[in-house]
Amino acid sequence: MKQGKIINQYIWIINMLRVYGGLTFEELGRKWIQDCVADGRVLQRSSFNRHRDAIEDMFGIVIQCEPKTYKYFIGNTEVLNDDSIERWMFSTMTVHGVLSDSAAVKERVVLENVPAGLQYLDTIFTAMKSGLRLCIGYKKFGSDSYERTVCPYALKLFHQRWYLLGGNDEGQTRVYALDRMNRVTLADESFEMPKGFSPQAYFAEYFGVFTDGTPMAHVVVRAYGKTPDYLRTLPLHHSQREVATTDNYTDFAFDIRPTIDFLGELMSLGDGIEVLEPEDFRVKIREKLAETLKRY
Repeated sequence: MKQGKIINQYIWIINMLRVYGGLTFEELGRKWIQDCVADGRVLQRSSFNRHRDAIEDMFGIVIQCEPKTYKYFIGNTEVLNDDSIERWMFSTMTVHGVLSDSAAVKERVVLENVPAGLQYLDTIFTAMKSGLRLCIGYKKFGSDSYERTVCPYALKLFHQRWYLLGGNDEGQTRVYALDRMNRVTLADESFEMPKGFSPQAYFAEYFGVFTDGTPMAHVVVRAYGKTPDYLRTLPLHHSQREVATTDNYTDFAFDIRPTIDFLGELMSLGDGIEVLEPEDFRVKIREKLAETLKRY
């Protein structure tokens, strides 16, 4: 069987258990036949067990069985809600599987474009897996090109652009946008990841990729109109929490480093948002809005 079809079966099993919360093997087998998952072939228990192992290896999703009811369920649903590569792979493969089975409507699906830099992903992944440094040619907007050797710590996708988190022997880190690279090659030098370093922890206090050491702050924003619903369904940051709700507005709090990335995201919400505190961040928003108004 083609690998693509097998992966579609993995995704089908995961989605069934997500929708129903738990299903016995018999219930799962009936739905398998009803949905023609394997062209009418019955789901064998041995195949299901192999699929369970593969799903855990590929997506980090653990399928467990409740001893009293014999229902299978996802034992670690939090994996499907975090920022892990497994969740991203699952989301991407789910879309791929749906589109593969819906050739007639492919032209009616509009996706976001990642502008450039994809040609370097393979080399960067090779360096990360092999523990090799990278030689990159880089050109910041409005600056001259330069070359640099970096230790590839991590990759991050943000607002349709890929970014490389690179380090050096002095323990300094910097973020490089792949669409501003003009050359990427493997170096002959190896490197070791800093002991205990976690890319997730590195970015945890920030929104986006701009990590300039901005101090931590307790940010409170007031959302108007339909904006509260957008923030509830797609939180801006893992620290977001709803602290006050009225008929006219909802207040959300964040414990975050309010960098230019976070400022820009709030401003993109227009008159649907108002920064209440801290005062210096509120002033910064006001100044940016004043500069914008001068252009009109």
